[in-house]
Amino acid sequence: MMTAVCRDCATLWEAPPRTAAGRCPQCGGRRTFSHPELASLTLAHIDCDAFYASVEKRDNPAIAGRPVIVGGGRRGVVAACCYIARISGVRSAMPMFQALKRCPKAVVIRPDMEKYQRVGHQIRAMMQDLTPLVEPISIDEAFLDLAGTQALHKGPPAATLARLVKRIEDEVGVTASIGLSYNKFLAKVASDLDKPRGFAAIGRADAADFLKDRPVGLIWGVGASLRGRLEKDGVARIGDLLRFDERDLMLRYGAMGSRLYNFARGQDDRQVTPGGAAKSVSAETTFEDDIGDLDALKAVLWRLSEKVSARLKRKGLTGGTVVLKLKTDKFRQLTRSRRLDRPTQLADAIYRAALPLLEKETDGTRFRLIGTGVQMIEPLGAGRPETGDLLAEAGDRPRKVEEAMDRVRGKFGADAIKKGRSL
Repeated sequence: MMTAVCRDCATLWEAPPRTAAGRCPQCGGRRTFSHPELASLTLAHIDCDAFYASVEKRDNPAIAGRPVIVGGGRRGVVAACCYIARISGVRSAMPMFQALKRCPKAVVIRPDMEKYQRVGHQIRAMMQDLTPLVEPISIDEAFLDLAGTQALHKGPPAATLARLVKRIEDEVGVTASIGLSYNKFLAKVASDLDKPRGFAAIGRADAADFLKDRPVGLIWGVGASLRGRLEKDGVARIGDLLRFDERDLMLRYGAMGSRLYNFARGQDDRQVTPGGAAKSVSAETTFEDDIGDLDALKAVLWRLSEKVSARLKRKGLTGGTVVLKLKTDKFRQLTRSRRLDRPTQLADAIYRAALPLLEKETDGTRFRLIGTGVQMIEPLGAGRPETGDLLAEAGDRPRKVEEAMDRVRGKFGADAIKKGRSL
């Protein structure tokens, strides 16, 4: 028999094998889903549908039926877009001029990250009402481990999740899709199968058949570069990986080879980790006109360093590696990094580490985008004590200066005091 769930009222029932679930016997609804292992799968990935655009449509019903692009400026990129805009070929990270060429009637809205964060936290709180094992992946998606919650919620996770997305839709005003499986990799894959307002499951019995004909790029971590290498080696489909043993794949592709071996077989032993610690903190900006002048770029780099520093301080975090991101006027992206002697959260230290990276690339090239950030994130105080300056002889002065500036800003606002290099 197949276990079926109603996505409207969360009723579960047994349906005949190899048939569609049909109407819900409780409410008569047609939004039903069935799977042989539905009652036993406990690991879920929940992903809100076109989140930024959905929040904007929620707040302005007049644009509900129109294509919406969240982004900004003729030189910016698409941060997000609704499904109506996607029909025209608009995609996230696409340059705005290309997006508007494909969808000239789109409503363009500047991102409001503070609003999206508030809504995301509201949804996350609803997830945490169901289980403490919630691992955020981004502002609008997370893994949930619901093993052992059947007695608490009076039913299997499939019904609990159906109630959750209905609650999100009713109380928050945005929709979400569910992927249900027995590990994180397959749950993430499943959540993309039926968007928007989707519900899909991949069980142990059907994982191998499901994966074998899928493109190898479906595996988490296989980007364009690795996909090209794999295709040159005769690996275009996930099933092609089954003819290699793990050692061979690791010799060819390093540590990624182990993931390729296991994921191709539907194996993923990663646990759901509550909190979902940030892997990086960054800030970037796209210029209205290309910039090649070093002094102008330095001023922008300082302002971005201050933004990154402020975010780190709010979260009580530090970073051990500073990263510089540049995009040229020819759309070539450059990423450079520098490992710090000690982790930092200070704008001065971030700026001083990124500046020589910028100077090395400023050779007359004009840039359309600059960004900076930190990686190797850890809580403040977890590493060696921070001096805030890369030069030992500088002592603790930069930290004291920033602390004084932070106190002024805390009292009079973010623009109350600035360093000259930001002008």
